[in-house]
Amino acid sequence: MATLNDPRFGFCRDCLAAQKSEGRRCHLCGSPRLVRHPELYRLSIAHVDCDAFYASVEKRDNSELRNKPVIIGGGKRGVVSTACYVARIHGVKSAMPMFKALEACPHAVVISPNMEKYARVGREIRQMMRDLTPLVEPLSIDEAFLDLSGTERLHHDPPSRVMAHFSNRVERDMGLSVSVGISYCKFLAKIASDFEKPRGFSIIGEQEAPAFLADKPVTMIWGVGKAFNATLERDGIRTIGQLQTMELGPLMAAYGTMGQRLYHLSRGLDTRRVEPDSESKSVSAETTFNEDIASLEELTPILRSLSEKVSRRLKAADIAGRTVVLKLKTRDFKLRTRNRQLADPTQLADRIFRTGFSLLEKEIDGTRFRLLGIGVSDLGNDDRADPLDLVDIQATKRAVAETAIDKLRGKFGSNAVETGYTFGRVKSRVEALPDDTDSNENR
Repeated sequence: MATLNDPRFGFCRDCLAAQKSEGRRCHLCGSPRLVRHPELYRLSIAHVDCDAFYASVEKRDNSELRNKPVIIGGGKRGVVSTACYVARIHGVKSAMPMFKALEACPHAVVISPNMEKYARVGREIRQMMRDLTPLVEPLSIDEAFLDLSGTERLHHDPPSRVMAHFSNRVERDMGLSVSVGISYCKFLAKIASDFEKPRGFSIIGEQEAPAFLADKPVTMIWGVGKAFNATLERDGIRTIGQLQTMELGPLMAAYGTMGQRLYHLSRGLDTRRVEPDSESKSVSAETTFNEDIASLEELTPILRSLSEKVSRRLKAADIAGRTVVLKLKTRDFKLRTRNRQLADPTQLADRIFRTGFSLLEKEIDGTRFRLLGIGVSDLGNDDRADPLDLVDIQATKRAVAETAIDKLRGKFGSNAVETGYTFGRVKSRVEALPDDTDSNENR
């Protein structure tokens, strides 16, 4: 005999009422947003992805943007960080050069990224996730995996209903929407969250996984990018179903360790756990220039400002990095990265800048650059960062001065004090230096 917990009946995403029949609308509130699935109450791995996050935050904060196409990006020389769904209808995509985006949607409103605001909102949403389970693995500022195994007794609800309540809470309390994917593993939960965006809520069960994957392109498998897809296509492999017919040995012989991934994921086999303690791999900041720059004199103040930005984020998170990484992109879009490992971890802007400057000097050969970035990797906590330098007394004095500057900025704002490197010399040359591109990777 069927009960209200019968997955065939499911529940309403809007009012969460358990359904009494297989009708097309909620018997209580009339909503058509019903959730039904044979494994509805057995799956516990979720992936949450905020919908057009940066653009949605801007629309939330400015009601005049509500129905307009909005592009978040770095001006004419930059690229699209994200675009709202109105702009996407016109063909605007993330990472598209801004000039192409404006050709596709000339009436769009372009807004420079405000990464500090987005990070603040992202932290609020992540705390809401941690209210549900301690097993939250962030992937980026606006997406994460959750493992709700064993939380049913705590919440008095199965994970699927808990996640539906969560998505409603984010919409109600934060004024933003999220898309949720639920499955038995991370691979399929992430795939599910891409369905029916925005405000999606999709489920992929264990029983259906192989059949579901069979006709999908191999690019759906994590790690199969453009280059590797071309390799597979040359070998006649285009669909995941083709991989399902191949044995592990031949796949590994042909593609090495990637062959092992193809074998398992094509069959829906993914044993990776949700790792809540996954540490950031790097903290960096970069910016695209209004005009290409070749001069060290002009690049130096920009490098200093970016170094200060990275330093602020390291200090705020109580972490430090051992390797400084310089990033340059030439006018013909060729990327150069240079790095140097330090004797001790650092979070000081002065040390990041001076190391980056020594790397930058060697790249000044008349080449014109359209982008500059600086960051640190090999991260850890800050308990061993920046010990006093008993040899270089000036470095110690600069560290003390930086601490004093940090206190003033903390009290009066980030623009309260400027160094001689940056005073009046930066903003005219870049798209959006204070809030352009930020990286804090957890992948």
